[in-house]
Amino acid sequence: MTYEDLSREIIADVGGKDNVISVVHCTTRLRFKLKDMKKANDDKLKATDGVISVVKSGGQYQVVIGNNVADVYDTLVKVGGFSGGGSVPDDYEDTSNMSLADKFIDLISGIFNPILGPMCAAGMIKGFNAMFLAFGWEAQTSGTYIILNAIGDSLFYFLPVILGISAAKKFGMNGYLGATIGAALCYPSIVAMASSKTTLFTVFKGTILQAPIHMTFLGIPVISMNYTSSVIPIILSIWFASKVQKLAKKIIPDVVKTFLVPFMVLLITIPVTFIVIGPVATWLGNAIAAAVSGVYNFSPVIAGILMGAFWQVFVIFGVHWGFVAVMMTNIAALGYDPILGLSLAASFAQTGVVLAIIFQTKDEKTRSIAIPAFVSGIFGVTEPAIYGVTLERKKPFILSCIASAIGAGIIGFFQVKVFQMAGMGIFSIPDAIGKNGIDTGVYGLILAMAIAAVLGFAFQMLFGKNSVDAPITEQAALATATNAGTDDAATNNSASSANVKPEVSYNKEEKLVAPLNGQVVPLSEVKDEVFSSGSMGKGVAIEPQEGKVCSPLDGEVVMVFPTGHAIGLKSNNGAEVMIHIGMDTVELDGKGFTTLVKKGQSIKKGESLIKFDLEAIKKAGFETTTPVIVTNSNSYHEVNVVANGTITIGDPLLDLK
Repeated sequence: MTYEDLSREIIADVGGKDNVISVVHCTTRLRFKLKDMKKANDDKLKATDGVISVVKSGGQYQVVIGNNVADVYDTLVKVGGFSGGGSVPDDYEDTSNMSLADKFIDLISGIFNPILGPMCAAGMIKGFNAMFLAFGWEAQTSGTYIILNAIGDSLFYFLPVILGISAAKKFGMNGYLGATIGAALCYPSIVAMASSKTTLFTVFKGTILQAPIHMTFLGIPVISMNYTSSVIPIILSIWFASKVQKLAKKIIPDVVKTFLVPFMVLLITIPVTFIVIGPVATWLGNAIAAAVSGVYNFSPVIAGILMGAFWQVFVIFGVHWGFVAVMMTNIAALGYDPILGLSLAASFAQTGVVLAIIFQTKDEKTRSIAIPAFVSGIFGVTEPAIYGVTLERKKPFILSCIASAIGAGIIGFFQVKVFQMAGMGIFSIPDAIGKNGIDTGVYGLILAMAIAAVLGFAFQMLFGKNSVDAPITEQAALATATNAGTDDAATNNSASSANVKPEVSYNKEEKLVAPLNGQVVPLSEVKDEVFSSGSMGKGVAIEPQEGKVCSPLDGEVVMVFPTGHAIGLKSNNGAEVMIHIGMDTVELDGKGFTTLVKKGQSIKKGESLIKFDLEAIKKAGFETTTPVIVTNSNSYHEVNVVANGTITIGDPLLDLK
């Protein structure tokens, strides 16, 4: 599939362009903000070639693409006609249904995502320059060192300017206005004032907030701080500026808004930042750094084990952005960060597991996904491995978390610190090179990475083999279960791949009865292409009037989905039937569903199988239309629907001939 075709598919399946508020991308994902997430077709997107998975987190609808996400994003912006770098020109910004945690994650990821690539590049150059100095390959006074240091250090020194642009876009302001506010924080005379020996007087004397005053603004004391490399002051300052801008637009006439709105924003925001926002934000940042360091100092090993065990879970839900903000705060306040370094074993644990799966799998499709995921994992990009290989198989993902916890515990034992935000994976090693050069922290980090990779590989080889080629998706699990024990499924699959219709030994004729009370709905009208297209098999759907499912046949239960929203049955004459209660109800995670039978249990027509809360499902916003599918339809000459209108449990429903 070309990028153009893929982009059109994605835009259509997120609900169309009109449903998109904005779209940006990170290392592996397209991150959409949608007006209505329910309009997005999760299942269809997940089944699309070129899409690894779909994640809903932090108020975002995230489509996981993989390493080529930047190319897909560029094409998607052109195909969709999105202006402003992927942001739709629309004032719609509904965050009312987002929790505080989601709003925070959305804010941090929205500000840091656009600068992550340049930030990592600058950090890598700075880290390698430190390594060259430690090896004695260059002198600190050489032109090479000075220029490389300028390349690597400039972004971090002028971070308020960079974040000013990014935050301005996030808060709906002109990026140049954000850059100007950030530049004021880094202005040479302002920076110099923070270390001035001339003191006018001291405020908050005798408290932990005691600060010397070197200058005033209109007679108001200004607490001088060094804002270079800072994070929180500029973000709060731009947020305040966005409020000033909103007020200014209301009271300033349209004819002079072009220059008077920025005039008012700068004239109010920058003095308020120096007098109030900057000092308060700096104190807040220092407090956060002290609190985090306190937890770490209690036990670096325990902190490492916990961080390593849950880091990949944080990545899945997007919570890791909060740690990025804390890291940048620590580096600004302390000159180093002891926390984020604890996550550096995770990518190697993940790649170790994926390498084992490459050796274990017999499925070429799995191998074709796993090999590039392994390569990208070495460089710290683990989303292809997580979403494409390990997470859906569950056990490999858990094994990678265990290996990561052990590796991170070793990082904590060596008390590894990172001194800049550089690359990921193997490129993160220079992060740990500080003023002391290559010390035990650097060697400890390398050892931990190697151990995490070896343990991930070993754990998967020893304990994870059975999970490698097991069916994992909902439709695959149900289809496999309902086809269990027959040769027809294997025959049909091989014939399908060869594009040849196989010889089929047809089952005996059989009649199935209605499993629910409700209204008959043609399968073609079901709002899910997997069912309506007949790809799962022929059948019919019922719009239920009561929350009870009974058996349509005499036979046995071959599959009960863990969340209770679907069940697979097999009749004594060989009919394989799947009943799927509602659309996307798997997302309810079992809430409102009670299963009354178990796998392998014999059943009779009319016997109760599942009870469900019909009204609760509707209130949760899910369709309740329930398909009744004969998954081995190819084993019959005809599958005829013999009912219409209102139907009750036990009435004739399907005639299999």
